[in-house]
Order: sequence, then structure tokens, then C-alpha cells
Amino acid sequence: MASKKQTPSLAILQKAYELMYTAKALTDIFEKNKEITSKYVHATSRGHEAVQIALGMQLEPHDWVAPYYRDDAMLLSIGITAYELMLQLMAKKDDPFSGGKSYYSHPSLRRDDMPKIPHQSSATGMQAIPTTGVAMGIQYLEKQKLMKKNNNAIVVCSMGDGALTEGETSEAFHMAALKQFPILYLIQDNGWDISASGNEIRSNDIVDYIKGYGGIEVIQIEGNDFIKSYESIQNLIKNIRMERRPFLIHADVPLLNHHTSGVRMEWYRDDLKKHSKKDPLPILKNQLGKNGIDSSHIIKIESQAVKSVKIAFNKALKASDPDPDELFENVFHPTEITEEKGDREPKDGTPTIMVDCAMLAVKEIMEDHPECLLYGQDVGKRLGGVFRETATLADTFGDERVFNTPIQEAFIIGSTVGMSAVGCKPIVEVQFADYIWPGLNQLFTEVSRSCYLSRGKWPVSCIIRVPIGAYGSGGPYHSSSVESVLTNIKGIKIAYPSNSADMKGLIKAAYHDPNPVLILEHKGLYWSKLKGTESAKCIEPAKDYVLPFGKGRAVIKADKHNIQNGTTVTIITYGMGVYWAKSAAENFPGQIEILDLRTLQPLDEEFIFQSVKTHNRCLVITEEPRENSFAQALSGKIQENCFTYLDAPVKVLGSENVPAIPLNSILEECYLPNSQKVTDKINELINY
Repeated sequence: MASKKQTPSLAILQKAYELMYTAKALTDIFEKNKEITSKYVHATSRGHEAVQIALGMQLEPHDWVAPYYRDDAMLLSIGITAYELMLQLMAKKDDPFSGGKSYYSHPSLRRDDMPKIPHQSSATGMQAIPTTGVAMGIQYLEKQKLMKKNNNAIVVCSMGDGALTEGETSEAFHMAALKQFPILYLIQDNGWDISASGNEIRSNDIVDYIKGYGGIEVIQIEGNDFIKSYESIQNLIKNIRMERRPFLIHADVPLLNHHTSGVRMEWYRDDLKKHSKKDPLPILKNQLGKNGIDSSHIIKIESQAVKSVKIAFNKALKASDPDPDELFENVFHPTEITEEKGDREPKDGTPTIMVDCAMLAVKEIMEDHPECLLYGQDVGKRLGGVFRETATLADTFGDERVFNTPIQEAFIIGSTVGMSAVGCKPIVEVQFADYIWPGLNQLFTEVSRSCYLSRGKWPVSCIIRVPIGAYGSGGPYHSSSVESVLTNIKGIKIAYPSNSADMKGLIKAAYHDPNPVLILEHKGLYWSKLKGTESAKCIEPAKDYVLPFGKGRAVIKADKHNIQNGTTVTIITYGMGVYWAKSAAENFPGQIEILDLRTLQPLDEEFIFQSVKTHNRCLVITEEPRENSFAQALSGKIQENCFTYLDAPVKVLGSENVPAIPLNSILEECYLPNSQKVTDKINELINY
């Protein structure tokens, strides 16, 4: 039922005008001093202020909001000062959001007296999925009765109209409509993308488009009228708090400033006069007059706003820049798991295949941690994963904790940002490594950078499981290896276990790690069915077993007398490469050391370099094509650090350099490394 609208009080109107004029003063001083302020690109809210302030003034400290890069007026309205905004504008050391690492009006906020703002990026519309993830997490905690206070928090996601053509925004809308999350989407429609107008980029009306999802109630408002905006938003917030379902506001607003400081309006705009007639500032000023506010008082508000902004600007100019050492802060949040602990091989343990050890690790975690939930494609009750890797979990923990998602890799990955922010611990799955590409934008833009760009306020604690590698003629779309791309994304940790004991220990460590972790799980090792992979099946470790990241393992060691004779080779590998190496090592008794990396980020460099310096010959094996691979980069690192110890060049063996893995089994065999190819490389090194 719709709530009755209440006209904002005179005090609210005066405060709104003060905030609006402060936002205008910010725009004016930035423009007046553009030789200084344009050093770093920025955008302002000019024209959008009314709806932004109307929303911000009504949010509570327990609420969540995702402003976008034009929302500086909204930030003012929740309590951020002009000085704090200018610290970010000038990328200063004391910028409270990012410490000088991110752009103006790119907030991340975790203060007790203000709405919470997880890390916000520049990429258009990319905040839609993480913010919908916040609402998803709140709904989960409410249903599981895990909320510390039942305060009916709401989530707000603010975007421009140009964001609606992004596919990832569509994924967010789809999930909000499907699951009925308590979220308000604010669409500020100024009719412009950058230089592309609305009729150039959209074939349909925004309202009709959103209604097509079914389940998101849409409200249209004049976003340049503060009173109308305030009343409509007040009504919607009450409804969301009570009904816990999604709404969308389509606010028509003018754009009265540049797209950004680097794309100026006079270069391409032909509608400036038309937009200036819709300026929200004189509308609110007129409304103040009609409500009995004397013009002299209005002038006083204006002059005070201009004065305070000027003082803040001059103060910000003198503020310190970041120290160079701050470049390296907050790449990762510290983890408590730094040592191997627990019983790896219990006396009464049972040999267990890797896929089951993974499932059992997740089961034990979920038994002890109600904030943990598992979702992805086909992981729910009917199938339990296409590899049965989540079998029985939905039966054990219910459909609200283990459930299927639509085919939306971007949402699966990006939603973990919001879920983690509210205190959930999501374990998600991308069904095949081949299909991680649609989620890569969220992984790179949102997940990996959140801790770093928020000054450590918002690390993303999640586990992303990714079945990987060639197995049983999976062909070009179910066999790929993608670790070279993933290891180039800084800010994530990557495990690649080669046996079931490591799998369980690494999943346990990943759960207690406050950072995003990818677990790459080789499908060919899941069941130990392939010849030579039998030893991937290990005794299931005890419940308390954890294996820290960045600790390699010597699978086999060379004999001391062969080391002294200079006839040994160290093989650095991971995943299936361990078993190709083990099979080949049978041809060289006592001459081979095999190092299983176990994690690719962090990397156990000390262990690697010590082994290379001991054996003087090194082979790196990967399942990826060799050229420009992680393995090739590792070989360069080895040669750079161990050059004077080498008796031969570091060799790299990988798959053949073709665009895809063929379906035909003969071609697949030709494509992949194998024990014979490893044997040939070992001979090359020994005989060099």
C-alpha cells in the first residue's frame, strides 16, 4: 500500500538549498580553477542536485548506497564535507575514500554515522551487480535470522541513463526482479551518454524496458524538483522498508555541466539553453520564497556556501600528497592462516577423490558458519553440480543456502562484492573455466580492486571455484586453461591443487582469508580416473586441517649423489603437470625433483629459487599454450634470480600454440603435454 506523502519541513528545505548551493559552488570553483582541478578527471552533479539531495537526506546509517561518479551532491547530503570531496579531487594523502588512488566522487565509506558505501568504480553501470549483491546479502541474513539488528536496511544503486544499455546492469535487474531484493535503483536520466544522445543509444523507453523484467516497480519523477523528489523518495523508502522488494526511480534531470572535466559541454552540446531552463536551483529558491523564507536569508545561505567552499578549496590545495610507500598498501588484507595446521593424514582416514574432498570441505565450513552460502549454475538440489562437486549440499543446508543462479557469470562473480560487504561469505562457482570471460570485468574492475582502492575498508572475502583443464575430449569450449589471464589480475589469490588433500586444506584456508580467492580445480584430477593420476586420491584430511597459500610441495626429490654429480633437474609445475612429470621421472631414477606450486598467487618463490639453485637445471610445465604464458613468465623470473646457478636455459613445456583445444581425441593428445614430451625436455636439459 502506498504511504501518504508528507511535504518536507521548512528546515529540510533550507538544508537542501544549502547543500544544493554548496554543490553549485563546487562546480563553479572547479571551473574557475580548471588549470588546477583538471589535472585529474572529474564530473559534478550540476543539474542533478535535487534528486540526489532528496535521496541522501533520507538515508539512515544502517542503509547502503552506491553513488556514481556524478553524485557529489548526494555525498554532501549524507554528511561528506566539501573539503573531503576536494581531497579526492586533488588525489591527496588524506582523501578519506581512496587515499589519492581514485577519482573525484568515487567513494568508499565505512563510518558508523553514515550510510555504508562499498568501493565504487568508474566503469559505467558496473556498480549495479555488486550493489545488488549487497541487497542479496541483506535478504539472506534476514531470512536466516542472522541480522544483529532488524532495522530493515535499504540498498540504493544510483546510475545514469547510459548505464542501462550495459549487459551487466541487465543481469542485476534480472536477479533483483527474480529474487525480490530490498533495493532502490535511482536512474538519473539527463538524455546524454557522453556525446551520444538517448535516442541514438536506446530503441525503447526506459520505463517500458524496466517493466519488462516484471517484479520491479517503476516510479517516474521530475528529478529537478526537490519537493516532488523528496516526497516520492520518502514514500518509496517506507515501502521498501516494509515490503522488502525492488523499486526503480526514473528521474528526468538536466545536465548543466560538462560530461567530465576532459569532455567539455561546449564541444558538442546543442541543447544547453533547453537544459538551463530546468535548473533545480531556482526552482528550490522559488519554493523557499513561497514558504516564507526571506530573500536576505537565502542570500546568506548562498554566500556562506560559497565562502565555505573557497576555504575548503584553499585548504585542500595545501594538503599533502600520498607518500610513495603508500602505493603498496592494501593490496591484500592480512590473513590469519599462515601455517599448515591440523592432521593432513588421519590414521583412521579414508582415501577420497578430489571432487569429494572439495565437497566435504565446503560441507564442514557450512556446518560451522551460517553466514556461508553456495551458489552458481546447476549447483542446486537437482544436479549438485555438473561434476557432482556440490552433491548433497542443498539437501543438507536447504535451498536458501545452496541454490542455482541464472547463466550470469558476471553476477555470480560480482555479487560477491556486496555479499562480503554485509558479512556473508559466498562460495560461488563458474561452471567451466571457458565461461569465466563474461565475469572477468567484475573480477578485474570490482572484486580485485576493492581492498586496494578503499584503503582496506572493503576487502572482498569470497571463494570462486573454477573447474579447469582438458579432460575426456571436452573440446574447444569445455577444456581451456586460463591461469595466465587470472594471474595478471592483481588483488586476487589463486590456488591450483593437484590432489585431494591439498584441495581440502586450501579451500579451508581460502574460507578464512579475507581476500578474494579463486580455486582452479582440474577436471581430470577430480576422480583420479586417468592413468598416472591415481595419487591425486589421498586420505581425507581432518576437519581442522588448513594449508596456507604460498607454500609449495616437493612431490619427489632427487638423490644426493646425483645432485653432487650435476645430473639432476627440477621440474616446477602444478595441476595435471604434476602427473606428467611424475610419469616422466620414472625414466630418470633419482635425478628429478618435482615442485608442485599449489598456489599461483601468492607464489612460493623462495622454494622455487632454492630448488633451481640446488639442481642448476629447470623445466617449467603448464597445460596452457607455452607462448606468453604464466609458465613462461615464471621461467623469466627464475632466470633473472638464478642466472649464475644455471647450467642450461630454463625450459618451458606447454600445450601447442593454437587458438583452441580440438574435440578429436587424437588432435587433443597432440595438443597437450604428456609424459613423453616431458621426458624429451628432461633429456635436452641433462645433455645440454
